[in-house]
Amino acid sequence: MSLLKSSAQSHSDMNTQAFSADQLASGIARGDFTAGEVVAAYIKRIEDTEAKVNAFTTRCFDRALQEAQAIDGRRAQGEPLPPLAGVPYAVKNLFDIKGVVTFAGSKVNQANPPAQADAFLVQRLQAAGAVLMGGLNMDEFAYGFTTENSHYGPSHNPHNLACIAGGSSGGSGAAVAARQVSLSLGSDTNGSIRVPASLCGVWGLKPTFGRLSRRGSYPFVHSIDHLGPFADSLSGLALAYDALQSPDHLDPGCHARRIEPVSTALTAGLQGLRIGILDGYFHENASASALQAVEAAARALGVTAHVTWPDAALARAAAFIVTASEGGQLHLDHLRTQAQDLEPLSVDRFMAGALQPAAWYVQAQRFRRVYRDRVNKLFENWDVLLAPATPVTAPAIGTEWLSLNNQQLPSRAAMGILTQPISFAGCPVLVSPLWPEAAGSMPLGVQVIAAPWREELAFRVAHVLETSGVAHLNPVEF
Repeated sequence: MSLLKSSAQSHSDMNTQAFSADQLASGIARGDFTAGEVVAAYIKRIEDTEAKVNAFTTRCFDRALQEAQAIDGRRAQGEPLPPLAGVPYAVKNLFDIKGVVTFAGSKVNQANPPAQADAFLVQRLQAAGAVLMGGLNMDEFAYGFTTENSHYGPSHNPHNLACIAGGSSGGSGAAVAARQVSLSLGSDTNGSIRVPASLCGVWGLKPTFGRLSRRGSYPFVHSIDHLGPFADSLSGLALAYDALQSPDHLDPGCHARRIEPVSTALTAGLQGLRIGILDGYFHENASASALQAVEAAARALGVTAHVTWPDAALARAAAFIVTASEGGQLHLDHLRTQAQDLEPLSVDRFMAGALQPAAWYVQAQRFRRVYRDRVNKLFENWDVLLAPATPVTAPAIGTEWLSLNNQQLPSRAAMGILTQPISFAGCPVLVSPLWPEAAGSMPLGVQVIAAPWREELAFRVAHVLETSGVAHLNPVEF
């Protein structure tokens, strides 16, 4: 008999929308409830809602129950518990899970052997006591902003099931918003954490490029890929980020040399911080709802100064070139031998990237070096900058074109118009979930951007947004 079946009678009546990640961890540590009760409640929540949300591609419930049982055993022995003990989480299915095939959102990977070990960041969360519930839906090979996956079906936005959850980490955003898990992991190349966090109304963090190890994750664009967490509270996001940090000499792309916790900096306030609002490109490519979200954040922070980000449009163009070239090169064999098993959109994108002249890629990377210097120069005068995370709230699934400020834009690409220039510079960005009146009942996030390696500044600002009541999660109706 599996642990899942044997635990059927222990399903808790706990409302998963009533507790955040940090509250679950502290409640388990105090003995208010057991890790087993928490996991049982979240299993039931997933089973009750997954047909509507379609966030999961793999369920690891037996493993989750085993991990919860181990946490409860440690508490029964009087051992101190780690910071995320018993907190349920799930990971975008490009993270390796031991014994599970890493789909990376694609049909062509289904015949691959199961992973022999957990991804490095999964190991870090397990060491922190978090409990793995499964793998999450995504755009194929992380190339997209909508998670309209033709192999596994689209993930649905929990605040309006007819709308997209964003992408490419759409399952990661939707699962947290639907309170199927308290934490999740995603990846962000051009906006794939920030777009779902914005559209699903949850907290999300794209750390500094090179901050977190990528070992054990399926790559997309080696020179731009970031990994990071989603959470149902800012404190939970901070706990998760602190747990994920670690130097990793086995990942040459991990440049962190020490752990720099942010949880202790949350309540430091705004004193001494120079905060500005990005204008120009970030104003011209934002809807009324997006601008209203930033205005609400700025009011809560007492911020009025406007700042121009250098070369944003050029950075986005260069990011497209680098993304297409590296993505096309990585998937040449798939194009040659299994094109019929790829999503049609993937074939077009990868083929276009593979056919780009090498000179374009070299020039884009040369520009990137100059661009990063200009961005870093900007942070000599500013500590934190604000911008909308997405140009609009979540459009309906299947939307092809977006009307934005008298422009007709391709909807899927346009969802990353405000995120791509930031990740191309490698800056850390924390997305705070806001609910502008112009958006009705739908969320739209604000990017809180800091200089490279200064994540704690973004957390300090976000904490003020949370405590002022401007940024928060809203419950869903199912």
